Amino acid sequence: MTVLYSLLGVSRPFDPASRYTTSWLLPPTILALVRLSFSLWAFITIFVIFGWDGSHGGAQHSRRSFSYFTNITFWGLAFYFLFSGLHTLSYARTGTSWLRTWPPPLQAAHAIFYTSVITFPILVTVVFWSILYSGAWFPVVFNAWSNISQHALNSALALFEILLPCTDPPPVLHLPFLIVILALYLALAYITVATQGFYTYSFLDPGRGKGRVVGYVFGILVAICVVYGLVWGLIWTRRRVTDSVWGMRGKLSARARREDEDMEMAEGLK
Repeated sequence: MTVLYSLLGVSRPFDPASRYTTSWLLPPTILALVRLSFSLWAFITIFVIFGWDGSHGGAQHSRRSFSYFTNITFWGLAFYFLFSGLHTLSYARTGTSWLRTWPPPLQAAHAIFYTSVITFPILVTVVFWSILYSGAWFPVVFNAWSNISQHALNSALALFEILLPCTDPPPVLHLPFLIVILALYLALAYITVATQGFYTYSFLDPGRGKGRVVGYVFGILVAICVVYGLVWGLIWTRRRVTDSVWGMRGKLSARARREDEDMEMAEGLK
């Protein structure tokens, strides 16, 4: 199991350089508050959409919400920023992330969760604007706002997590997990057809051509591999520039800085 955890990015001790909870630009407390603010915004967006749909004859849309990959990934963003914000806040206050005290299975889950947050929103944005968007702008302002929030700003949040924290490139073993999650969603989409009688996305309807469905499924498979590769490259480049070129290896918490200074003093006295 130790080898598997290592391949998943779970070291012992976990995240010794506190890369999940530090930023090369923002102090830990500010990073925590930004993440928590993003979580609050995402939750508010979700429930405002629920409220709007319920008050404008669209209650069925809310009942069907969890059948759509867009909505599932947006919930994921909301919960990711909540937990990452709490982890970062605990690090800022104590010098040790709450995440570091978790058992290895949950640490591995968080690492994979992070990888999903920096890849799936970008996939959603690409698929929506290239395949699902009809080309005519939304006549209702609220619909324009909700679609921009869920199909554009979602990628902005993903880019924040790609560019601002000190995280390492995601392990290659995370890619099969992303593919399995997409496969599970495909199963959910057809369970939705069987239980509720509608296709979440028209390109999944075999009535329009089975070859067309297969083509879209494999296209999305290729797309997630490409997105993963691009994200990996962006994070590697950010690490290279911030760590090696600019010398900005991450802003530590006050307690972590004091511990580092104490260790340096102890080394100097030897």
